[in-house]
Amino acid sequence: MSTEVPALPGLLSSRDVAATAASIARAQEPDGAVPWTPGAHTDAWNHVEAAMALLVGGEVDAAHRAYDWCLATQRADGSWPMKLVAGVVDDASGETNMSAYLAVGVWHHWLVRRDEPFVRRTWDAVRRGLDFAVSLQLPFGGIAWSQDPAGAVNAEALVAGSSSIFHALRAGLALAGLMGSAQPEWELAAGRLGHALRHHRGEFLDKSTFSMDWYYPVLGGAVRGAPAQALLAGRWDDFVVPGLGIRCVDTNPWVTGAETCELALALDVVGDRERALALVADMQHLRGEDGGYWTGYVFADEKIWPAEHTTYTSAAVVLAVDALSTTTPGSDIFRGSSLPHDFPEIGLECGCADALVRT
Repeated sequence: MSTEVPALPGLLSSRDVAATAASIARAQEPDGAVPWTPGAHTDAWNHVEAAMALLVGGEVDAAHRAYDWCLATQRADGSWPMKLVAGVVDDASGETNMSAYLAVGVWHHWLVRRDEPFVRRTWDAVRRGLDFAVSLQLPFGGIAWSQDPAGAVNAEALVAGSSSIFHALRAGLALAGLMGSAQPEWELAAGRLGHALRHHRGEFLDKSTFSMDWYYPVLGGAVRGAPAQALLAGRWDDFVVPGLGIRCVDTNPWVTGAETCELALALDVVGDRERALALVADMQHLRGEDGGYWTGYVFADEKIWPAEHTTYTSAAVVLAVDALSTTTPGSDIFRGSSLPHDFPEIGLECGCADALVRT
């Protein structure tokens, strides 16, 4: 396997990628947690994304310590606390998207390393995390976004979070096949969830001012082909700032590196490599001298804000570069050619005809 990043426009060199991965590793805490910034909180979703980037960037020991943290901190119901600060729970709520995402990280690890003992060691945590998420599926097919420490469910679903859960269910089903452990309830949940993301986005909590709400159905794999291209075209001018990246919120003059790289990944999913490469190139003004990345830039004031390097931004850069350069076997994790995609849309409770539909 080559570890040399091809010299394509807008992409980093192998040395640059390694430096960015090293910047994530420097933020890692002794117990393996990867917080947003040193001393800040850790959440399981961004932590797993960081572990994936660590693996791509050659920080293998740090990546494995990150996955060990996942196993050590998962709760009996399959969830993780929403926020931990230096190992102390700051918000004990369970968030479905965070709990599901370990499946994506473990499948990514399998693609890169082909390490079956690692998969077997993490499989139970993957299974319990996805079971927790699926247990909070709402009648229309979306996934409730959280459950408070007393067990009360926030019965609202987020487009971005549910789209990421759809991706995680696909990864979980791929792992289930590898483990020889059929999970028909995940297939049913994925069919209902994919249907909701394609046909009932109005039933989700309205977060349409956020760019993540726009591109995540494509990034997670629920919307593909011509509908995906149309979805991305629909709000391009609302969010994309040529030469700088994309806005986090459509009303604010603030471009953010993580969202820019995620949109690049979504463009790669639909085969639009030219614009994906351009976006990764555009956001390089956020790169710091040590290989880390500033979170964002307020272009109206010509100021970096906030004045901190975030591990999740660096992770998004590494994964976007890997996808566009196809440097590692894990570069396919968002394109998803190794993942199941078409799920029967049965057991619908959304009011649509209870019939098999494939998109």
